[in-house]
Amino acid sequence: MDIQELQKMVVQFRDERDWKQFHNPKDLALSLVLESSEVLEHFQWKNGDEIEKYISTEKEAISHELADVLYWVLLMSNDLDIDISKAFIEKIKLSGEKYPIDKAKGKSEKYNKLP
Repeated sequence: MDIQELQKMVVQFRDERDWKQFHNPKDLALSLVLESSEVLEHFQWKNGDEIEKYISTEKEAISHELADVLYWVLLMSNDLDIDISKAFIEKIKLSGEKYPIDKAKGKSEKYNKLP
């Protein structure tokens, strides 16, 4: 299934429930952040070994939270009339310019701190 099909599913789900009336850009963005926080919550207070074990037992729960994040990204991009596939491709290109392989490979520094 491609991004546009997923986006249509999300919009249909929302519209069947008459929830668009509650969806303004601010609240969509808040929902995106809240769902992202729920992904982070899975890893809070765990170290490397604990994280690996947790992922092996809670992958489905983590996947559901990631799906919730995608839901809000798809809905917000639809409502703001943003072609999210195009935006993603443009952003990867821009990131590639900021983080050229020869300078960034194997490094975690921000682009303005690379040699």
